[in-house]
Amino acid sequence: MWLIVAPILVLLVASYVGDALAPTLVNDHPLLLIALNARNRNLVLATNHIDTVPYYVVGTLRLLLSDPLFYLLGVFYGDAAVKWMERKAPTYGQLMRTLERFFAVAAYPLIFIAPNNYICLFAGAAGMPLVAFFVVNIAGTITRLYVLRVVGDVLDAPINRVLEFINDYRVPLLVVTVGIVVFTVWNEHRLGKGELEALTHLDELEDAVEEPDD
Repeated sequence: MWLIVAPILVLLVASYVGDALAPTLVNDHPLLLIALNARNRNLVLATNHIDTVPYYVVGTLRLLLSDPLFYLLGVFYGDAAVKWMERKAPTYGQLMRTLERFFAVAAYPLIFIAPNNYICLFAGAAGMPLVAFFVVNIAGTITRLYVLRVVGDVLDAPINRVLEFINDYRVPLLVVTVGIVVFTVWNEHRLGKGELEALTHLDELEDAVEEPDD
């Protein structure tokens, strides 16, 4: 279990660091920013300041790294993993339960368009073939990067104005982003919910495997 979850925790912490330090990294180290957290807004803001090959290589790797790990959690723990995530991240858990009814016919489009952690976990739990999972996921990820690259090119001028604003107000924005990340982590810990909280309470997943179905 920890061979899967430990890398997920590292990637999750990296994403928090990327969010917290984004006002500094987006102008000075855009490639490092997307290596830490390749969310759409970071990719759009950074794309025009990163060469094509590093953009696609780093962006693809960062977006894909956690996907097979969540897929394996789904494979190994099946429906118990879905129930576990439902309790720890209720919003996404409810979404996954809604998608369950349609997953047999919509699994591949979902993996192509929105291969987030929870969808990948559900793909593993639903028994999607590994090769198909990788092919569709990689194709969708590269397509997503291409679309964001085009958006960045089309919106080059307004994006540069945003970057100038971030650079001019770097310190106060840094205080805000660090504060938001710290509050988010603290609040999830206080409520006992959220991805980080779930991953640090693996014993609950082990217990869920042993629970009888309702």
